Amino acid sequence: MTGKQTSDFTYRVADLSQNRPTRFKIEPDSSALKEIAAALDLVDLRKLRFEGQIAAAGKRDFKVTGDLGATVVQSCVVSLEPVTTRVDTDVTILFTKDYEAPDVEEFEMTDEENTEPMGEEIDVMSILQEGLALALPQYPRADNAELSETAYTEPGKKAMTDEDARPFAGLAALRDKLSNNDEE
Repeated sequence: MTGKQTSDFTYRVADLSQNRPTRFKIEPDSSALKEIAAALDLVDLRKLRFEGQIAAAGKRDFKVTGDLGATVVQSCVVSLEPVTTRVDTDVTILFTKDYEAPDVEEFEMTDEENTEPMGEEIDVMSILQEGLALALPQYPRADNAELSETAYTEPGKKAMTDEDARPFAGLAALRDKLSNNDEE
């Protein structure tokens, strides 16, 4: 039996084959692309493809592997101009029955960071969205975008500049002042 889908790209674990992989290929239509773009706060999502398989990993676990490709448009962090980026990444998640979440607030990520607890279903569309969100550039920037220096202060006072904020700028001024006092 090849894995039965309970809905679009959601597979019941009980129906997945232990002997051969269940293959999937997701190429969302334009309305689904708009929904995903809105969920990820993208300007536009032009192309999206996620192709892979769900395969048994041992007696009780399953591994989802796939190739994710997308053309995304984000706003430039400097100018807000649209920035188009091509995303191509491999996605791998191991669903395991023996998963134990760390019971501390902070922990070091290990090779097992792509391990999830096994539920009754595997939602490949959710895996697609998470994989895309993780692969997106955090600070998209247009090629010609430059930050200009802007200074704000109270009326009648001199604004602090980037040069003033440098840690050793004050020490250099103090050194110059002390050397002028020594010469007198």
